[in-house]
Amino acid sequence: MNEYLDEVLTTTRTVRLGLDFDRPVASELIERCLDLACHAPNGANRQDWRFLLLDDSAVKAGVAEYYRLASREYLARSGGADTPMGRRAGALADRLHQAPALLLACQADRVAADAPPAQQSSFYGSVYPAVWSFMLAARSRGLGTAMTTVHLAYEREVAQLLGIPFERVTQVALVVIGHLKSAPARTRRNPVTEVVARNKWRWD
Repeated sequence: MNEYLDEVLTTTRTVRLGLDFDRPVASELIERCLDLACHAPNGANRQDWRFLLLDDSAVKAGVAEYYRLASREYLARSGGADTPMGRRAGALADRLHQAPALLLACQADRVAADAPPAQQSSFYGSVYPAVWSFMLAARSRGLGTAMTTVHLAYEREVAQLLGIPFERVTQVALVVIGHLKSAPARTRRNPVTEVVARNKWRWD
């Protein structure tokens, strides 16, 4: 059991090129993953998260258009369009409308841009654990995901498209969902010794 959990934790990654966009994903499977995700910890157990499952072709196309605009602008601004990561991101943007399903994670509130760090951390920290739990549940069931925030450059426009009350609801992340074409490899990360200290900060 521990070995399987370890595998899920070390192979749940952002999958941009390895999703099968030709194979539908059963809504019951996504709903089961969402049910598990809603057991995630959250501030004061308010459970203010809201999830929009987008599987209608026209709706996906509308969101994907804003995503493409935001992605192209971001890659042009960062100079990363011709990097391997940029090309993978661009490929996902070009095909986003073909994804079997998209999941838009939201918080049923808004936090001021100039709010104290503790308030902002609590706000976003009360939904991201659920998003991660969804991604883990999806991975354990043969699905792949890609979490992105790129479209938030057009948050207001997407809110209008989807009927989201912009002044009262915050879009937090968009998750692309699809069956995996093949089992993902273990994620490559820096050695834990490089990122962990004990009792005192040790980095310049």
